[in-house]
Amino acid sequence: MSRGHYRGAEWMLYAIILCLSDWSAAQISYSVSEEVDKGTAVGNLAKDLNIHTQQFEERGFRIVSGYSKKYLDANLRTGALFVNERIDREELCPNLPKCSLNIEGLLSHPMNIYRIEVNILDINDNAPSFLEQTHVFNISESSSPGERYPLPTAQDADTGSNSVKTYKLSPNEHFSIDVSSGGDSVSAELVLQKALDREKQPITKLTLTAVDGGKPVRSGTMQILVNVIDVNDNTPVFSKSLYKVSVSENIPVGTTILKLNASDLDEGQNSDIRYSLMRRGNADSPDKFVVIPESGEIIVKKNLDYEESNAFELRVQATDQGASPRSGYSKVLIEVVDVNDNAPEISITSVMSPVKENAEIGTVVALVTVTDRDAGHNGQTTCTIKHSVPFKLTSNYKNYFSLIVDGVLDRETLWQHNVTIAAADEGSPPLSSTAVITVQISDVNDNVPRFPEANINVYLKENKKVGEIITRTTAQDADEDENAKLTYSLIDNSKAFPISSVVNINSETGDIVSLQSFNYEELKTFQFKVQATDSGVPPLSSNVTVNVFILDENDNSPAILAPYSEHGSVNSESIPYSAEAGYFVAKIRAVDADSGYNALLSYHLSEPKGNNLFRIGTSTGEIRTKRRMSDNDLKTHPLVVLVSDNGEPSLSATVSIDVLVLESAADIQTQFRHVPIKEESFSDLNLYLLIAIVSVSLIFLLSLITLIAVKCHRTDGAFSRYSAPMITTHPDGSWSYSKSTQQYDVCFSSDTLKSDVVVFPAPFPPVDAELISINGGDTFTRTQTLPSKEKVSAQPH
Repeated sequence: MSRGHYRGAEWMLYAIILCLSDWSAAQISYSVSEEVDKGTAVGNLAKDLNIHTQQFEERGFRIVSGYSKKYLDANLRTGALFVNERIDREELCPNLPKCSLNIEGLLSHPMNIYRIEVNILDINDNAPSFLEQTHVFNISESSSPGERYPLPTAQDADTGSNSVKTYKLSPNEHFSIDVSSGGDSVSAELVLQKALDREKQPITKLTLTAVDGGKPVRSGTMQILVNVIDVNDNTPVFSKSLYKVSVSENIPVGTTILKLNASDLDEGQNSDIRYSLMRRGNADSPDKFVVIPESGEIIVKKNLDYEESNAFELRVQATDQGASPRSGYSKVLIEVVDVNDNAPEISITSVMSPVKENAEIGTVVALVTVTDRDAGHNGQTTCTIKHSVPFKLTSNYKNYFSLIVDGVLDRETLWQHNVTIAAADEGSPPLSSTAVITVQISDVNDNVPRFPEANINVYLKENKKVGEIITRTTAQDADEDENAKLTYSLIDNSKAFPISSVVNINSETGDIVSLQSFNYEELKTFQFKVQATDSGVPPLSSNVTVNVFILDENDNSPAILAPYSEHGSVNSESIPYSAEAGYFVAKIRAVDADSGYNALLSYHLSEPKGNNLFRIGTSTGEIRTKRRMSDNDLKTHPLVVLVSDNGEPSLSATVSIDVLVLESAADIQTQFRHVPIKEESFSDLNLYLLIAIVSVSLIFLLSLITLIAVKCHRTDGAFSRYSAPMITTHPDGSWSYSKSTQQYDVCFSSDTLKSDVVVFPAPFPPVDAELISINGGDTFTRTQTLPSKEKVSAQPH
């Protein structure tokens, strides 16, 4: 197997292990110097991880990393972490101040992962070096002592104390060296100590040595040639000794970022300045920029990339055109500002699919890694899940995330989830990227059968045939196959009688069949439950409550109440010859065992035909005279009263009454036998009613007297503006109360003490008529003739 195939298989195995194991966010750090011998111990993992050495071998401890070489490995017998491959810090982390190896330690049975960070310490294995072998200075002999000339800097691949620390100059009588350090860089300047004499020595050769701070010390050299130029004794001087400029990494090529300015006190050719860049140790710097010699404009030559280099240091030179050219020097610091030009990258290492729909919350589904090449806020990322899905991301370590189950999964609702993961950085404007993880859901038996409603109301007419289907109960199960196959059964929750004696159910179809005929007057309603059970393992079930309401049919005729009996018996009443129109003769009362409209009764006189002496209240059953008696009228009037209900078809009963006309009221007293008031004593309700009527009357009378007294004292004649309330007594014993434009008529029968009284608030809604039922049988009729005048009749039926 090739090395690439081996690494791919190793990463795939590592991803599967990560998915199946618990992730440990703890991290152990070690340090080791580069270039140490193979087998060098780095640390004791068994001790630091608090794991017995015997478990290392038994649980198959191994080191996993993403590097091309396996730099580190573990001794399973001792638990020690040792160097397995040569480690070259400069090869592993070029141009980085800090270098570390991030690896993972893996234990099996059970799975555990430990993050291990090994810092690679630099050793002084690289000597400083100059880009040029020889550097030439053209220095006029008129140069004054103390003048300074920047020396080229050396580069050292090592870092820290092992990098360049100082420079040394070979002994001579004209020059010395001044070394200055700023931050991580060290620079040197050639200082003229004694004036040059071209006639004595036209060329001075010097050796510049760069020395690092390592142990042992390493160094590099470069030859310095000083050409002594005659006469031109003024050096160009820059307006600034240090230029600083910041540019964005996406600045277009050809853009001018800075214009240098130098001046020379000489005249003519000696003050004609040309600008140039000095080559330094960083060979890439001049390649990125160019200076126009005549104008001093520094122009971007190549595309800049913050991720490659975030700063450049240029040495610029201004040289006059005299016979003996003189040069001035300055430094330009160019800071490259990062722009958000790299979108986050999402890497999905492993996916566990399908996932059972009963998976617990917290089950790991996939591992996600997010990286961004930008720096600062542009490189800081957030990772979220788009849309509403039953999953969430949890942070494991830095930009490592786990996609876990975060809600209830339901295959019947959605059998597959496309989880869109979005990563966005904090740049302006922010950049983002997305990745889609497809997670399939596998089925389990987790759905109970469901009825469309929690309650089923069945309305069944009485006297139906036995064996008829009264209703059908049907449930649905979202599962499949055997998990959705349902059977139905009855649950008896009745305490009055066993449900199985009145209904039965088909276990396959859910049809409910009656086992007997029902009678509304005996049984008005009953209740039971139907249970639907699936064939899953274990089986699931649900119930629905069935409420059976027996509907009344008109199968009962009205029954005449005492003191009268039905047709065939002799009933008689007496009235005086002097009876006025509306005289109360008798009241027929009847009941019906049915309900609703089937029990709504109406009264009619059916015999004799053409009789115009008596009338009966259709809803009250009261028989009254229509007019006064005459000499031509009979002394005995046989009446037949028909009582009909409102059913379909209508049922009825009849009662016969002979009305005797007597000459005197004394005769009536001896024969009177059914006047409603009889000798009964007042009930408590009637007593309260009487007291209330008397109290209201007194209050009204006092109010009226007070109102009249007040009006009498008024001098403006306003008394005529008020109309006093009017109470009118009618011949039939009723009374009316009128005030302003409203009128209330209250009618009481001769058996007022047995009647019910209803007080209606005024005004009533504008309706023509309404039946109001009270006391379980009597009704009152409310009428309204005009919006401004309302008439209320209170008549016991």
